[in-house]
Amino acid sequence: MSLISAPTHASPDAAAVRDLPVTTAPATPLQTVIHSARPGPRANRRANTADAGRHGAQGPYVITWTVDLPDEAATRHLALILSETLKPGDMITLSGDLGAGKSTLARALLRILANDPELEAPSPTFTLIQEYETPFGEVAHADLYRLSGADDLIELGWEEITRHALTLVEWPDRAGDMLSPDRLDVLLQMDPAGAEGSRVAVLTGHGKWAGRLAMTRAIRTVFQKAGWDKARRTFLQGDASSRSYERLIRPNGQTAVLMVSPRQPDGPPIRRGKPYSAIAHLAESVHAFVAIANGLRSLSISAPAILGRDLDAGVLLVEDLGAQGVINENGPIPSRYEEAVRLLARMHAVQLPHTLPVSDGVDHVIPPYDMEALQIEVDLLLDWYVPATVRTLPALARSQFTGAWVDVLRPVIAGPQTWTLRDYHSPNLLWLPDRQGLQRIGVIDFQDAVLGHPAYDVMSLLQDARVTVPPALELQLLRAYASARASDPEFDMADFAAAYAVLGAQRATKLLGIFMRLDRRDGKPQYLAHLPRIKRYLLRNLAHPALAPVKKWYETYLIHVVEGD
Repeated sequence: MSLISAPTHASPDAAAVRDLPVTTAPATPLQTVIHSARPGPRANRRANTADAGRHGAQGPYVITWTVDLPDEAATRHLALILSETLKPGDMITLSGDLGAGKSTLARALLRILANDPELEAPSPTFTLIQEYETPFGEVAHADLYRLSGADDLIELGWEEITRHALTLVEWPDRAGDMLSPDRLDVLLQMDPAGAEGSRVAVLTGHGKWAGRLAMTRAIRTVFQKAGWDKARRTFLQGDASSRSYERLIRPNGQTAVLMVSPRQPDGPPIRRGKPYSAIAHLAESVHAFVAIANGLRSLSISAPAILGRDLDAGVLLVEDLGAQGVINENGPIPSRYEEAVRLLARMHAVQLPHTLPVSDGVDHVIPPYDMEALQIEVDLLLDWYVPATVRTLPALARSQFTGAWVDVLRPVIAGPQTWTLRDYHSPNLLWLPDRQGLQRIGVIDFQDAVLGHPAYDVMSLLQDARVTVPPALELQLLRAYASARASDPEFDMADFAAAYAVLGAQRATKLLGIFMRLDRRDGKPQYLAHLPRIKRYLLRNLAHPALAPVKKWYETYLIHVVEGD
């Protein structure tokens, strides 16, 4: 079966931030000119966009974004854009000639942060610093025109005020070296080439603000090219990853989803100089998401359409598939789970390519779910779960653990291979009642897809880590999958059942480690609530004869896991 990439409706990628000499160039409304510079001889193009926006940034770059403001409404819109990336403790300086619009921008920003469109927000010319308590947090508005020098700020308690408050500073030149090295400078100027009343804002990000400004620019460029620049943004609950999500709402009620997933710096080397993410074949950029999304859509599977993108910055604007899922307050909805199982059966019945297009001249090669990847995942049990529960194991235990898993995984890896989405379970499946047939199942969060055994995704759904699937329903759905594959002469139910049990035990073992890591390292104890369920799934899988070596290891070293705490 040939695979044709589904149309993405995406505009060309926004230009990447590059190390360029500072120059001047004309700007159009909310179009930008980016310049970056850093001291030292070495340039690092990735760092410009790697950790940015409200999502954090590092690096001694200076980024400049030039924005046309044809009227006062554009100035207020700029305030809205800035408000979307602000954090407590930030500092924004406002410079420009009298009448350039500093007070207009400051007042608009204060009203947004206070959630009060009628807030007076008088200029603090005589009080020097005006403080506000807002839903955002503490905000300080300073006008330093009357200061004789930076020493006066000490008497005003400047360091204490700016430590936690968002600080807006007019006449920042009076502050000298009291300004934060991590700040956003906004220079407002009259635009002699524009219409009467038009202005230009030159935004310069220093220190950590450089990456955040670069990401803000990338997001706004994607919005503008895709026609979503007037949409309202609302935060969406994310997942256990570093990605962040927002729902965009147009004035007409139409919605889309913003996904921000900048390329992350490599973690420490774990084996043979490679970090965990490389060994486990985790996606390191949004290229994989775009490729897999288009591949699924070419199979008439309801993955989100790509509406806009900046691949280098890690910004995607995607179709909103809604919030109606495949579970309710009672757990899995059997009819929806069955549709999700039938969708997998249909996908597993065809030959699928191993390479998918991303953009012109750029392809994504789907990596194999090989022994190294499967093994490093189960090792998370030894690295995180064991130290948190039994403290230590005999030195021989680790080598025996590795040997047992190699024995049980080898036949699975040698079996049939297909696209394995890897997290095909209730949090990533949506119900689309207005569509027909299998297209009623919406699929998200598939960027870590690999080439693996067909049993993996079936098991991931029927042994859902976030919701209990009763054994009777699991068996019913396995029968539905087998029935859908019955006409395939290469499908063998006995081999499939063995692989299902092995991969179920592998995933449960991995999750025991991951959920403990989320608690101990990342401060997310809510994941510990899933451990009893994961242990029940593990025990269920270990009953299969194919897992005898792994079962023996658990009985020898972690008996509490297979017998109950």
